[in-house]
Amino acid sequence: MVGNEGVTVPRIVLANVYVDDQAKALAFYTDVLGFVLKTDQPAGEYRWLTVVSAEAPDGVELLLEPDANPAIKVFKEALVADGIAFTSFAVEDVAAAYEQLSLRGIRFTQPPAQVGTCVMAVLDDTCGNLIEICSTIPQ
Repeated sequence: MVGNEGVTVPRIVLANVYVDDQAKALAFYTDVLGFVLKTDQPAGEYRWLTVVSAEAPDGVELLLEPDANPAIKVFKEALVADGIAFTSFAVEDVAAAYEQLSLRGIRFTQPPAQVGTCVMAVLDDTCGNLIEICSTIPQ
């Protein structure tokens, strides 16, 4: 893709979320949230473990990256202590997703609320992160 001045604009192909247990994270992100396993390769004592949206199997991959670095653990703990989500995922209907995920036993730290032009809620991913789900309000 080329930007306005002939400069190549990068694309996002991989994002990460730091997890305290890769196996637990894989189960949560696939079995609970509905992502699909894309890559599972040994990488030393850990795995290169990515998931993708079932609706976009060739889209952005989410790397379930171990939080082995002490600085990452401090960062994650500070975010959770302040109630700040590490990342955000789009859903069609936050209220419906909230109800569905709550029935699956997911703990939400913030129920659905309108913030500007979106509705958002924040959940605990059971792997040391708060995750925001959001949907845009049609204008």
